[in-house]
Amino acid sequence: MSVQTAGGSAGAPQTTLSSRRRPQRPASEAAGRGPRTSRIGSHLFLLALVLYFITPLWWLVVASTKSNSGLFVGSGGPLWFNDEINILQNLRDLSSYQGGIYWTWLGNSFLYAMSAGVGATVLALLAGYGFAKYRFRGRNLSFALLLGSVMVPLTALVIPTFVLLAEFQLVNTRWAVILPSLLSPLGVYLIRVYAQDVVPDEMLDAGRVDGAGELRLFLQVALPLLRPAIVTVLLLSVVATWNNYFLALAMLRDPQLLPITVGLDNWQALSNAGAGGEQVWNLIVTGAFVSILPLIVAFLALQRYWQGGLTLGAIK
Repeated sequence: MSVQTAGGSAGAPQTTLSSRRRPQRPASEAAGRGPRTSRIGSHLFLLALVLYFITPLWWLVVASTKSNSGLFVGSGGPLWFNDEINILQNLRDLSSYQGGIYWTWLGNSFLYAMSAGVGATVLALLAGYGFAKYRFRGRNLSFALLLGSVMVPLTALVIPTFVLLAEFQLVNTRWAVILPSLLSPLGVYLIRVYAQDVVPDEMLDAGRVDGAGELRLFLQVALPLLRPAIVTVLLLSVVATWNNYFLALAMLRDPQLLPITVGLDNWQALSNAGAGGEQVWNLIVTGAFVSILPLIVAFLALQRYWQGGLTLGAIK
């Protein structure tokens, strides 16, 4: 009797617990319609963003295949090709118009972008690493001033920069575009933030204990870890210098020194003159399309370094 009573008392809580269990919902009901609707909405939003950013590029590709008259009265519409494809003829005219000065402008843009991009990256790397890994008097104040300079529009600095360079007789020279572009406060900020998280202080201290100098620590320990940040700052600096219009417009007067942005703007002004000027809209569009190809190639070639930076630290 005692055993049966014990068994009965032991089974009672099980009956009570089982009776209190809530019935499980089917998997379809547990998933609900809310998350699925949310995913569909987010996908539609991303698709709209893709179309928003791809449409101007697609228009540029299509327009570069049209003749000057085909841009306005073509049979294919603004977003599709005409019956006649004139991309090769546009490239030939682009190479011969005004003595082929377009390729001089493109070479100038390449020179300005690479010189300023590499120089700005090196300076940002040294400054950002110093702010992140060294303690010195006035570090916080200096970094605060650096962050404040990020808020200043670049166009507001063009006139003071022009006056300064005029004192050194550097206006209307290539240095007038390269030297101001060497400063990248945003690049310094990005390098400092990245170095603080990626380069451990313990690793540097261990290297110092082993007898490594500061230069060797920087080149052999910190530099490989900072590769994704270096590539990011390099691309941002190159693109910013390549697209810089107002600085070159204010500093340069010689047509042989102009970058592609100012050169194409001069052609646009010539075409806007109406009957008094020459209509070269097809050359402007084709030149703009050719000018973005180096940037596309640079992004596609260097994206693997960003992918490597995303997975950095995921596996120990």
